[in-house]
Amino acid sequence: MTMRCLIVSGEHVGMRLDTFLAQHFLGSGECNPSTGEEKGDGHSERWGRPETGERSAGLSRSAIQKLIVKGQVTVNGQRTKAGVRLKGSDRIEIQWLPPVDAALDPERIPLHVLYEDEDLVVVNKPPGMVVHPASGNLRGTLVNAILYHCPNLQGIGGERRPGIVHRLDKDTSGVMVVAKHERALHYLADQFKERSVSKEYVALVWGKLGQQKGIISRSIGRHRGDRKRMSSILSVPRSREAVTEWEVENSFCLASRQGSLRWVTWIRLRPYTGRTHQIRVHLADQGHPVVGDRVYGGKRQGVSKKEDLGVPGLVDFPRQALHAERLRLSHPRTGVSLEFLAPWFPDMKGLLDQLKERCGSPALNF
Repeated sequence: MTMRCLIVSGEHVGMRLDTFLAQHFLGSGECNPSTGEEKGDGHSERWGRPETGERSAGLSRSAIQKLIVKGQVTVNGQRTKAGVRLKGSDRIEIQWLPPVDAALDPERIPLHVLYEDEDLVVVNKPPGMVVHPASGNLRGTLVNAILYHCPNLQGIGGERRPGIVHRLDKDTSGVMVVAKHERALHYLADQFKERSVSKEYVALVWGKLGQQKGIISRSIGRHRGDRKRMSSILSVPRSREAVTEWEVENSFCLASRQGSLRWVTWIRLRPYTGRTHQIRVHLADQGHPVVGDRVYGGKRQGVSKKEDLGVPGLVDFPRQALHAERLRLSHPRTGVSLEFLAPWFPDMKGLLDQLKERCGSPALNF
């Protein structure tokens, strides 16, 4: 068990207990632990943020409420309620019980680890892997693999499980960061929320774009006619802002047996927001669906599976040719900027190599 003790200073007299703890553990800057923090049983860890000095951070508001309800927070040795008003020199003790094992099975699944330390692990997620267990996908997920790879997780919300900061679709490959404990989870989640994280994807899409670079800025919401899909054109009124910057790397011209021309473009994308299926939706609604996208490509690409484009596996590519290649963020403990580069998986790289071999590397004309 880990225990931390805080002493209430004069400036916080009259503050609600839950508000005081939230300001302290969420690192808002309004509650300075230097006013009276004591080490508990010697196992408490101090958590530093470079821009604000030594500070504990990471418990969510809901986690704080649970600790209070369970009696793991006392004021002057007595259990109390979240709304109690604090008095000067009140002694607040917070106790953390060892995390319980998650109701998920660790699985020995190979992981391509790009980086790992005591706070986080960064992996190159393969295509076909679901991130989090759900109905119909209880095994073989990234969470199952992380549980096996990191058997000594401190836990999230009192449960020994990894902190999923962001997600990739099942058939999208690429770089993902996973938090090893709650403090890191909230620090990283804040970066995604504040859009201070830099993300870069690569994709192979149908068609030739009319210019070398551009920005798609269209809100995304549930499709009006299909609740399983998203749309930036036929969305329900409650859509949310979505912005994607794109830049062409190369375009490949393919001649079919009938003599008609087909184009495939290698494109680089930088999403500024993180909406569900954002890149796939924006590209499809621009008329350039991702190669292999069964949800947003379909008939729009206008290519028959029987049509020979001279590149084996192109027309029936088994997943969306979309890869999260690069991720840049600040380390949750040190604040140091880190950048991770995830190599392409063989299926998508092989397809690009075939396109290059079939078409060469023609000059781009816009």
